[in-house]
Amino acid sequence: MKVKPAERTASVQEYYFSQKLRQIDQMRKAGADVINLGIGSPDQPPSENTVVRLAGEAAKPTGHGYQSYNGIPALRKAFSEWYKKYFNVDLDPESEILPLMGSKEGIMHISMAFVNPGDEVLIPNPGYPTYSSVTKLVGGIIRNYNLDENKGWTPDFKEIEKSDLSKVKLMWINYPNMPTGAKGSLKLYEEIVGFGLKHNILICNDNPYSFILNNEYHSILSAAGAKEIALELNSLSKSHNMAGWRIGMVAGNHDYIVSILKVKSNMDSGMFRAMQEAAVEALNNPPSWYEKVNSVYLKRRVIVEEIMDLLKCSFDKKQSGLFVWGRLPEEVTSCEDFVEEILTKGNVFITPGFIFGSNGERYIRISLCADEDKLKEARFRINEKIASSR
Repeated sequence: MKVKPAERTASVQEYYFSQKLRQIDQMRKAGADVINLGIGSPDQPPSENTVVRLAGEAAKPTGHGYQSYNGIPALRKAFSEWYKKYFNVDLDPESEILPLMGSKEGIMHISMAFVNPGDEVLIPNPGYPTYSSVTKLVGGIIRNYNLDENKGWTPDFKEIEKSDLSKVKLMWINYPNMPTGAKGSLKLYEEIVGFGLKHNILICNDNPYSFILNNEYHSILSAAGAKEIALELNSLSKSHNMAGWRIGMVAGNHDYIVSILKVKSNMDSGMFRAMQEAAVEALNNPPSWYEKVNSVYLKRRVIVEEIMDLLKCSFDKKQSGLFVWGRLPEEVTSCEDFVEEILTKGNVFITPGFIFGSNGERYIRISLCADEDKLKEARFRINEKIASSR
């Protein structure tokens, strides 16, 4: 290579799913019918009125120019009303909400806005890999904190406080939790906010799964004192089946939002207006729409739980979200080898838990984002090729 890449690129690797999708593509080109149960990309469509609104707005000749960096007023208002209706949180649409091109992008914006090289960041183990990779890219230092099945996959603050926290700037949390499916609660958020206030640590809650197989809607911003020390990311990707649209938001104290906007406004030029208008439509979906989507996921989860049983994995039937998270049987010595065997022998891809951190090594994750016929076929293959030989 004549021109060397920046040193920061050496701190991260290609995203696991990017590599795996390439392998699956190669297998398919070779003739294999691979069923992908690894990624949480909703396969159900957005509400019909959302798509109709998109088409209508896109047809307008005046809606194709650059848009405001902080989103159209109607979208900020819709997010505010959505939060009030479902989370009972008051947000000023003028100063406490910033629409984003997806919440994953928001993780980068927040990290760039608050983390200096050498600052420490508390990251859950297991947890979403992007928290770690973005921290590395901005020069932060990763401080993993343990999530344990026996403690309900919630932080043990007594354990965390045994170490020096003086250099910790930011803490990532994620409830309803991915990958474990553990639900949040107001009590948990109050404890986390209290921890943040005590140590002057910015708490960032990544909250895209509240509406998937869950009817207990919680936001960290509902906890007393939260706006002093907390931000919340949310997204239409999972809740409204709009993953490819890249529409999210961050909410919190105005001063924090201003700092994030400084970064965001130098990285993009605003979202296509038609998508913003359609997002307003989506945020006004009635509760019955969410119920209809979840009725499909409930039927699928029954089949996925049967797959977990075939693989002799234990799991919590009360978990929420787009996945089922299961603990491997003791006789399985390698999570990675186990998943690779299922892929090569059964042409079924499921996610190994180790990609979420060392505390995920004994687990696997299966997505609900495949129709019942594919899930039944996956169950058949696993029974024939894997379970029957064990």
